[in-house]
Amino acid sequence: MDEVIYPNERRYEEELAAAPSRFYVSAVMEEMKAKARAAGLWNLFLPESEYGAGLSNAEYAPLCEIMGRSHIAPEAFNCNAPDTGNMETLVRYGNEEQKKRWLEPLLRGEIRSGFAMTEPGVASSDATNIAARIEIDGDQYVINGRKWWTTNGSSPRCKILIFMGKTDPAAAKHLQQSMILVPMDTPGVKVERSLSVFGYDDAPHGHAEISFTNVRVPRSNVLLGEGRGFEIAQGRLGPGRIHHCMRAIGLAERALEAMCERARSRKPFGKSLAEQGVVMEWIANSRVEIDQARLLTMAAAEKMDAEGNKAAQREIAMIKVVAPNMLQNVLDRAIQTHGGAGVCQDFFLARAWTYGRTMRIFDGPDEVHRRHIARLELKKHGS
Repeated sequence: MDEVIYPNERRYEEELAAAPSRFYVSAVMEEMKAKARAAGLWNLFLPESEYGAGLSNAEYAPLCEIMGRSHIAPEAFNCNAPDTGNMETLVRYGNEEQKKRWLEPLLRGEIRSGFAMTEPGVASSDATNIAARIEIDGDQYVINGRKWWTTNGSSPRCKILIFMGKTDPAAAKHLQQSMILVPMDTPGVKVERSLSVFGYDDAPHGHAEISFTNVRVPRSNVLLGEGRGFEIAQGRLGPGRIHHCMRAIGLAERALEAMCERARSRKPFGKSLAEQGVVMEWIANSRVEIDQARLLTMAAAEKMDAEGNKAAQREIAMIKVVAPNMLQNVLDRAIQTHGGAGVCQDFFLARAWTYGRTMRIFDGPDEVHRRHIARLELKKHGS
């Protein structure tokens, strides 16, 4: 796969550099998607055989790891976030009309989607803080609020958002929120800006800050029902979290390979870096940490398959802490081994490090997952 992906990765970057706009539809990506779909390597993340490849989480894990080696590979196989999470949401919680209008083109890779949940004005790691309002006016919802970090929001191919807001602030804490389908071309939806991640704009998809001003959509656009938003969010995030961890392991493997190649080729002070004790320790620690993370990820995947996502919540939280920290550690060592080259655009390492660091925040920060793990552990001891 490396022989296929990496040359296309270079073509993709060259196309982006020459494009008149940073946010465009990539011809290179469309070409790769057509080949992947023709080969049957499509929608591999969905266990439901009616829509996806019918793979279990444990069967998908090694494939997701391979895709994680490149930032363009997941989309080439229509296995890219946040579309995967949105497709899973529509499969499990959407009605037939919603599936036909939005799920089917997403499954075909014809459009992209966004998940509008995080807000700049509140601590969004606690979803009950969501402040955006969804009010009822006859047979319509009227939406007002501001969201950010809506991945794909800057892309011209992004056609639909899953929007989370409050329909009933007086209801019980976890029954106030609802999820509504909001087409991007609805009047009142405005992309205010694209956000950079440590200086990277993640074009051609990007992460948008979007304002919603008196946005009107039919009440039939609600997912599952009013007050069910928090329930959907919990169901959506479980598989998505483990997919991120699987990809992180693949990226860490690529970083370790790069570290070893660099250590063999560079010879400061009369001998190669590979002969330096500290570099040998970096390589050994990286191998140990990657394999530990992989085993924990596979354990979580197998438990999800055997007992369901809710039963595996502790394992999912554990790997969401372990995998990004492992990736960041391995990348940091690889960057140090590459010296100045490691922090510039000549290698993938600098961009990959930003992903590893950001992963410790999105889909729940480390501290939230550790808190959850501790509570589950204490519960076993009667606390």
